[in-house]
Amino acid sequence: MAPAHGVPAPGGGDGALLPDDLGEVVRHLESAWPREGCGVLLRAGRTGPWRCRPLRNVQDALHEEDPVRFARTSRTAYAFEPREWLGVLLEAEARGEVVACVYHSHVDGPADFSAEDSRQAAPDGQPLLPGVGYLVMAVRAGRVTAASLSRWEAGGFRSWPLATTKIP
Repeated sequence: MAPAHGVPAPGGGDGALLPDDLGEVVRHLESAWPREGCGVLLRAGRTGPWRCRPLRNVQDALHEEDPVRFARTSRTAYAFEPREWLGVLLEAEARGEVVACVYHSHVDGPADFSAEDSRQAAPDGQPLLPGVGYLVMAVRAGRVTAASLSRWEAGGFRSWPLATTKIP
């Protein structure tokens, strides 16, 4: 998946924001349709290998438990299961990896980093995961059709569309 013009340091090189091959992410998000899929891309340092780690979307369970507090379902929202997320963080630390990117899909919608995505990623006006990118892929009828990458810059999230010519 090639970046659009202007995306900083994309690809698999030093300081890259995304790996060259996003096939595992694409397969995961397509298989999650018609629900939002979610996960993280881990990396061993700034130049080490990448690892895709899908996570379960527990939004439906949250909605079922408390539909007032969690009004949206997995068709329009995602939530990591806290114990699984903690396990991923501990495993990554033990392997010398960092969370480089959080990814999720938008079901039958645009690949934009939405206002809700921004609110969840920076609820108090500062990112919960500083330095982490956010990859959003639009999935229509079970196929990725568009993608964007967002990151925190100068007090807000900035987004770049990604070319989909290399999606497997």
